[in-house]
Amino acid sequence: MKKLVSFLTACAVCAMGISTLASCGSSSSAGENGTINIYTWTEYIPDSVIDKFEKETKIKVNVSTFSSNEDMLAKVKSEEEGAFDIIQPSDYMVEQMATQGMLEKLDTSKLTNLSNIGEQYLNPSYDPGNNYSVPYLGGVEAIAVNTAMVSDEIVSYSDLFDPKYANQVVLLDDFRAVIGMTARSLGYSMSTTDRDELAEIKTKLLSIKPNVKLYDSDSPKSALISGECSLASVWSAEVALAMDEVSSIKVVYPEEGAYLFMDNWAIPKGAKNIDGAMQFINFMLDAENMSMVLAEFPYMCPNTEAIALMGDEYAANLAKNPPEDVIAKGEYIKNLDTDTLAIYDQMWTELKK
Repeated sequence: MKKLVSFLTACAVCAMGISTLASCGSSSSAGENGTINIYTWTEYIPDSVIDKFEKETKIKVNVSTFSSNEDMLAKVKSEEEGAFDIIQPSDYMVEQMATQGMLEKLDTSKLTNLSNIGEQYLNPSYDPGNNYSVPYLGGVEAIAVNTAMVSDEIVSYSDLFDPKYANQVVLLDDFRAVIGMTARSLGYSMSTTDRDELAEIKTKLLSIKPNVKLYDSDSPKSALISGECSLASVWSAEVALAMDEVSSIKVVYPEEGAYLFMDNWAIPKGAKNIDGAMQFINFMLDAENMSMVLAEFPYMCPNTEAIALMGDEYAANLAKNPPEDVIAKGEYIKNLDTDTLAIYDQMWTELKK
């Protein structure tokens, strides 16, 4: 899923035709033990964590970024095999890539820190046995409300469709999230393939068009912080950062049940440095290292030991650490067949035209 944009300035370099983000201030000895190329969501791994890994392992890290699972899939398919050592697919994309034979099977015996992951996040339906993936960070499509601008009580995705909120809403630039939100508002699955339900979803989806000020998956919190938008349906971590800046902004988890996602570490087929990739994944499973990530990117974290290190204030923050009942009531999206995916794509195109 699309993630936060850091307030830090990234250091961009280009090499071998792949746009990369090299960690800033890296040790001069980094690279003595090889290089790993990571393909990740935009601004999802803090530079400080990359620096620490390089200094401890003497493995150089090159990072290139993507903005959607579909972009990532297309890039991996278009590059020569071995272009990337680690990728970061979301739940449904892990299943899709594994089915297509695009992922290496993981030797979890080398992941000594895997025990830091809560049992409820292991053995997921999209990857039974964690044969091809390890959870990194996840989240919830929550509602943000600026209570200084909106006096009504907002409790559901459905509230965002009210005509009174014309030109006030920011939505994710993500067709599965927006269509999924609409489906949930009608009581349907976010991955429905029923043609009658999809027709109803389309009608309601198009009704929100006058309310949408902008679609933004890079930094939707910016429109909330500036006051440009008073309402949003965005990732809970974006709401958390907006709340840190504007005290009148609050998080609401929709009563219908929220869209959930989990992003994962995976190794693409033909990776050139599998040993280095496994070292990096195990490093990121370390509780202290993950607490560094959470300090900058407060997403739903499956690393229970890292959450413990963050302290009671973090654990009690509803936006940074979504409650268990919210997770239990939520829904992860599933792969869609080609014909159904075409219907979703058409709906999205009509909404944004």
